[in-house]
Amino acid sequence: MQKTALVCGAGGFIGGHLVKKLKEEGFWVRGVDLKFNEHAETKADDFVIGDLREQSLVRSVIDRKFDEVYQLAADMGGAGYIFTGEHDADIMHNSATINLNVLDACHKRNIKRVFYSSSACMYPEHNQLDPDNPNCAEDSAYPANPDSEYGWEKLFSERLYLAYNRNYGMECRVARYHNIFGPEGTWCGGKEKAPAAMCRKVAEVEDGGVIEVWGDGLQTRSFLIVDECVEGTIKLLRSDFEGPVNIGSEEMVTINQLAKMVIEISGKDVRIENVPGPLGVRGRNSDNKLIEQKLGWAPSEPLVEGLKTTFSWISREVKKRA
Repeated sequence: MQKTALVCGAGGFIGGHLVKKLKEEGFWVRGVDLKFNEHAETKADDFVIGDLREQSLVRSVIDRKFDEVYQLAADMGGAGYIFTGEHDADIMHNSATINLNVLDACHKRNIKRVFYSSSACMYPEHNQLDPDNPNCAEDSAYPANPDSEYGWEKLFSERLYLAYNRNYGMECRVARYHNIFGPEGTWCGGKEKAPAAMCRKVAEVEDGGVIEVWGDGLQTRSFLIVDECVEGTIKLLRSDFEGPVNIGSEEMVTINQLAKMVIEISGKDVRIENVPGPLGVRGRNSDNKLIEQKLGWAPSEPLVEGLKTTFSWISREVKKRA
């Protein structure tokens, strides 16, 4: 019998790559999202355009017992979307409603294995004040103090999935994603993450020009290429470990360093100008001790290799738009 999978958020960046991987493994895949992916044709066998905030839509797409369900659908974006405060109500309401609907429908269909994509944004702000020594070990999550409403919703939903494990015998798996990037992701419009934003800025600027970087550029992050994110996601769902566990890179860089890496890849002579802007926490880096211990796996691709692929793709997109 051919195995079946449901990918919620299949029109998004990570969801689209996940669908492709599952198809390569021989799965029959249904995707659902508010939209098709604007950058690539879906590989899903069945793709439903619909709003997962609506219970009737969720019941119609979860109309059978899937072998694997991946719940990546959320209202999210980069710092320009998450940290301004203008979208807090939508972020919390939309994402929480999706998770409540999807999890309840899976329980009623007796679907056991559900993956939930949480975020490193749920870690306490007070553990991420030192850009050189952030603490993002999984057991540092409490006492809770996320730096955004996005992080608070993620923390609530983590607890929701794990409560269904305890009360209903489900086998949900929870991962905390750390800044996933790569080709076929959002690269303009305000919801793009830092690597895509840097690639776009450098691709658009003339040789000898200037790009803007928010803040002093000394805030630190780690960034994980999407292929390794998908690999870790599938490994976790099929494991005996429920999580939560980090899926991210331990290669920490400042945002200025990130910009300089992209500039070097481009071959252009470009200067950085630091300007005021939304920042998030001062430092964040994945701690991979637990995932190595539980899954015997951790990401390995250097950041610069992922940036080369991503810059090449975004450069082509910039030229197309021009």
